[in-house]
Amino acid sequence: MKCPLCGEPDTRVIDSRPTEDNSSIRRRRQCEACGKRFTTYEKVETLPLMVIKRDNTRAPYDRTKIEAGVLLACHKRPVSAQAINRLVDNVETKVFANGEREVSTKQIGQYVMEELMKIDEVAYVRFASVYRSFTDVDTFLSEIDTLKKKVGQNNA
Repeated sequence: MKCPLCGEPDTRVIDSRPTEDNSSIRRRRQCEACGKRFTTYEKVETLPLMVIKRDNTRAPYDRTKIEAGVLLACHKRPVSAQAINRLVDNVETKVFANGEREVSTKQIGQYVMEELMKIDEVAYVRFASVYRSFTDVDTFLSEIDTLKKKVGQNNA
């Protein structure tokens, strides 16, 4: 690592520890030539993830879009901000865990629905109505029947 103060290429690591959120490593370094100390951060480089939309166009992955959809589904529901953040974190973990460079909005929506079902059934139905483009009452009733069966199986 090159010293940012004098440009000397030889520096040594004095201290190394993870950051508070464990997303990178903080290193304290000292220049061998001038003796000055500085801090660097080391982070794993991730490949950009592209999202394949319904019309087959591609867009960069954007966590805020998932958050916005979940917030809308949970509007006026007893779901805490922490629960929503955990849900989005869980979805994001699933999205990146497959190791692919592209993921469909269909797959992301499925992950969101799996997580929403665990925390609020009304928010789940709200999200599903937009995600699956419900067009009539029968579609709503069908989804509610499916939800009742799943909840009944989980409680049995």
